Amino acid sequence: MTVSRTATLNLRIAAQRDHRSIANLIEVLIRKHCEANSISIPEQHALFAEADDE
Repeated sequence: MTVSRTATLNLRIAAQRDHRSIANLIEVLIRKHCEANSISIPEQHALFAEADDE
């Protein structure tokens, strides 16, 4: 249990330091990881446009 609590606390501290929510911090971290590894992420409006075409 200690590991989980520590990880949660670390995320809260990091998010607070960057004036972000935890969810937004995770999104930023995922985007940075994908950018560093040349993984393309379609923008949200593009995903909805594809759904409308079906």
